[in-house]
Amino acid sequence: MSFPVKAVVFDWAGTMVDFGCMAPVAALVSVFAEAGVLLLPEEARADMGRAKLDHLRAVLARPDVAGRWHDAHGRLPDETDIAALYARLQDAMQEAAASATRLVPGAAQVAQDLRALGIRIGSGTGYTREMMAPILPAAAAQGYAPDVVICAGETPSGRPSPLMTWAALIQMDIWPARACIKVDDAPVGIIEGREAGCWTVGLAASGNEMGLSHTDYLALPEEERLVRLERARATLLDAGADFVIDDVSGLMPIVHEIATRLSGMD
Repeated sequence: MSFPVKAVVFDWAGTMVDFGCMAPVAALVSVFAEAGVLLLPEEARADMGRAKLDHLRAVLARPDVAGRWHDAHGRLPDETDIAALYARLQDAMQEAAASATRLVPGAAQVAQDLRALGIRIGSGTGYTREMMAPILPAAAAQGYAPDVVICAGETPSGRPSPLMTWAALIQMDIWPARACIKVDDAPVGIIEGREAGCWTVGLAASGNEMGLSHTDYLALPEEERLVRLERARATLLDAGADFVIDDVSGLMPIVHEIATRLSGMD
């Protein structure tokens, strides 16, 4: 008999690579600095997971950021400014991503374990195909090469729409969506998975909600770490996550639990 879970669709940064989702924050902060506008890391993280063009629009819609833009340029930002920032962000993201290609610990083993069960592996990202250029071969060299990669701009709408997850399932010829799992570190990715009809698993420690490199995360005092983990878990659960774990290394028990629940639905 085939395994009840048919596919897992992973996000990339903060989920399978780049513990802490550090690269996009560095790129966004640097691009705004070039434009003479201060962007705080927490402001860059607020809408993480969206396609980067949508992300820029969301960042500039924040009153504090728009106010700083007005102070620097004498007017509020418009679509021309967004287009100019996006053009610069493409190169900045590719450069930042190239230095943040290390897999999250345990990611390669999870991919191997999923394949051993016959589970297909898809992926989606708020990065464009060009931004992913340095990441894909580096991830493959470390043992992670999903069957499908769907990038920002390759579906009519990005997250929180379900289209990227659906596109991955279509390319893998996998259905029904209720037999699939979406794994993401950002609320917008959890919403995407729910809208797609998948089970959803949020990651509290490795992603945007924690916002720390692996080294800095491990260096946190235990009490502070637990407080921050609980806050991240609550945010992901509020977005609708069916399960929340620390990082992808803990995924397999959840996969087996979902499989058991699916078997009980037959």
